[in-house]
Amino acid sequence: MDDKKKKCSFIEHKEIDAINYCAECKRYMCNKCTNYHILYNIDKDIEDIFTGFCKEENHINKLEFFCKTHNKLCCVACLSKIKDEIYGQHKDCDICKIKDIADEKKNKLGENIKFLEELSKNLQSTIKELKILFEKVNQNKEELKLKIQNIFTKIRNILNNREDELLLEVDKQYNKLYFNEDIIKLSENLLNKIKLSLEKGKIINKEWNNNNQLNSLINDCINIENNIKDIKNINEIMKNINLNKNKKIKFILKKKIIITIY
Repeated sequence: MDDKKKKCSFIEHKEIDAINYCAECKRYMCNKCTNYHILYNIDKDIEDIFTGFCKEENHINKLEFFCKTHNKLCCVACLSKIKDEIYGQHKDCDICKIKDIADEKKNKLGENIKFLEELSKNLQSTIKELKILFEKVNQNKEELKLKIQNIFTKIRNILNNREDELLLEVDKQYNKLYFNEDIIKLSENLLNKIKLSLEKGKIINKEWNNNNQLNSLINDCINIENNIKDIKNINEIMKNINLNKNKKIKFILKKKIIITIY
């Protein structure tokens, strides 16, 4: 939500800060307007609550149009030709009525559901593989650390400082060559986001023929499309992870103590 405080929508209380939002009346409420209303606390994020009205500042119109250029629902004030900074944000865009975009959004929803289902299936397999690989890598790292410690026990008097440096280098090389545990957390968070978007998409798909909710359903479709952009970005990061399954780090004791990768 904007940092600017919302004021009560009722003229009598227009100078009082709003503390709630009524989904039925589509109005912001102060502490004097809380009886007999379906309320949302505006201290929480209500950007995803579809009111049917434009959320642009000073726009009090119903959402009746769709901007193809920005993939966004808009009102008549958004299309205004008036030269004013608060109007006409979409006056030069490709605009159509909301109902005219319904079939396209319905088809896009089907594509998104299919994409999310396939990605969810593949990601679960990837997460399982990452966990198994991480356990092996971590075990190898700990074995290497133990070997280094045993060697330095024998030569402690002359190599005490070098031991600490080398142990730090092992961690550095593993983090560089493989990946850290944050990647697994990232992939699990991605899976949760996919599941939530997928569940929401299926609900929208079932309710699609309810014309009374068309605007709300299309708004939900747009939210899913925006989520998929984030999902694709995170998924691209996952694809670029260098698993280095066939590489190991080995400790070799020679005239100089070194770490080699082979």
